[in-house]
Amino acid sequence: MDQMQLIKRAIEVRKGGEKAALATIIRTKGSTPRKTGSRMIVFPCGRIEGTIGGGCGEAEVIEKAFEVIQSNTPSQQRVDLTKGLFFEDGGICGGIMDVFIEPI
Repeated sequence: MDQMQLIKRAIEVRKGGEKAALATIIRTKGSTPRKTGSRMIVFPCGRIEGTIGGGCGEAEVIEKAFEVIQSNTPSQQRVDLTKGLFFEDGGICGGIMDVFIEPI
């Protein structure tokens, strides 16, 4: 799903009265799986539409999105993808992403 389709989908969700959160990468530093402006929608059941990169970093943002949905209060999450660089855990990009999460 491209970013324009995702924005249209967020508008549909809001108009339909569904609860969800929109996560948007607002800043990156170093190597990250996705760049500034990438988005995903998170629903309370755990379903997502779009992606901000997958893996553990995306999972952190999904957990924070659940809090945003429940509190109806925007939040920001820093995803540090430098942790574990010297271990054999694979999939580590080596950068940092700041993600803004807002209720829709």
